[in-house]
Amino acid sequence: MDPLFQGSLVNARRIIYTPSDFAKNNLLHLQEAGELQALKPHTSSRKGLVSYLFLVVLEGSGTVVYDGVSYELSGGDCAFIDCRREYSHRSSEDLWTLKWAHFYGPNMTGIYEKYVERGGRPVFHPENPGPCAELLGQLYQIAGSADYIRDMHIFEKITSLLAFLMAESWHPELKIHTGSKRQSLQNVKDYLDRHYKEKITLDELSGRFFINKFYLTRIFKEQFGASINSYLAQVRVTHAKQLLRFTDLTVEQVGRQCGIEEPAYFARVFKKVEGVAPGEYRRMW
Repeated sequence: MDPLFQGSLVNARRIIYTPSDFAKNNLLHLQEAGELQALKPHTSSRKGLVSYLFLVVLEGSGTVVYDGVSYELSGGDCAFIDCRREYSHRSSEDLWTLKWAHFYGPNMTGIYEKYVERGGRPVFHPENPGPCAELLGQLYQIAGSADYIRDMHIFEKITSLLAFLMAESWHPELKIHTGSKRQSLQNVKDYLDRHYKEKITLDELSGRFFINKFYLTRIFKEQFGASINSYLAQVRVTHAKQLLRFTDLTVEQVGRQCGIEEPAYFARVFKKVEGVAPGEYRRMW
């Protein structure tokens, strides 16, 4: 279960893990985890794996080639890639030590697409790589344990790893470097949080905060992961759910309390966000 492989190219400790059918069909699940130390420069190439790979370089340096692009990595650098695409990695003469995990899940394609949409890159250098290296170590330990609910604990750790990746996913060129512009967009978000009961238009926001509306639309989504309209709908629906559950207001009154005067439009917005109509949501709860 916990073999140390000593060869001419690497010393590696890995666990090849077989999740339960339940985990395969419902959870983010582990396929393999381990740590290796290169003994000689060598190249490993893969393609067509139904898997996602995350690795962190502990020491040394090397190269990852992914989607036809070559990336140089050294201590503290990380890679997060879709293994269905062709990739390879090679240690340099400064022989590297890596921790890694292969994992998958029924929703991983959407998660990775969101990572890329937010500016996530195949290779990046986090400010503090310690947490991700620790999570990889925990995955390895759990996979090798006799814990009868280890698939759930593995799911928990992979989710934590993905949360770390999402937090680190901003492409440096997409960051806003001037404090005033960054604050302006936070002010826009705060304004939506406070004034969701009112009629709000993009032109009004643009004029109120003296920001070009096209720039505002693009940067708001980059910073907060949703368009202005989508974010406002989420805020309104969140408040609507509270009113539906804890007051006797009619559905129409709830819609007006949340800034949407037209009942049919409120019902459409609520169902788009929540997946059920407002009345059905109230009955469910």
